[in-house]
Amino acid sequence: MSSSPNAFESTKDDFGPRPAPSARTILAGVDGSDTAMRAAAFAFGLARRQNARLVITFVACHSSLAALSPAAASAFEHEAMAGLHAELRTQMQAAAEELDVPVTFVKTFGDPFTTLRDSADRCQADMVVVGASQQAGHRFAGSVATRLIRTGHWPVLVVP
Repeated sequence: MSSSPNAFESTKDDFGPRPAPSARTILAGVDGSDTAMRAAAFAFGLARRQNARLVITFVACHSSLAALSPAAASAFEHEAMAGLHAELRTQMQAAAEELDVPVTFVKTFGDPFTTLRDSADRCQADMVVVGASQQAGHRFAGSVATRLIRTGHWPVLVVP
């Protein structure tokens, strides 16, 4: 394994201009999927139009088979997660600078629903934007978006 930063360690980076003290806060969850990237793009546009601060949250989580996988597979998962984080960080920084939107990019570890819920409460989000789930099993178990909507703390926009 290389000496790259720990993929499952929380980080926070700020990009773009300083937010106005009275700026609204929009939180968007990203995981690298197509729907999450569309949600981030929508959140950038919304933040730009409303002069709002944007908090992008990337939740690093182990795959459900991580406990059963050998050490080599776990090391591969770590490297893949670190690479995805670096790529998303670069994309969010470029978008923040190009669109002149104040962005806080947060990487954290845990269950996506719990982490997004806690992040939205912590930053006092005025709105949460997430991508629709593309996994078939979520029709029965409930997607992150559905669970966030049921929480009822903030308006939740689900981008297809």
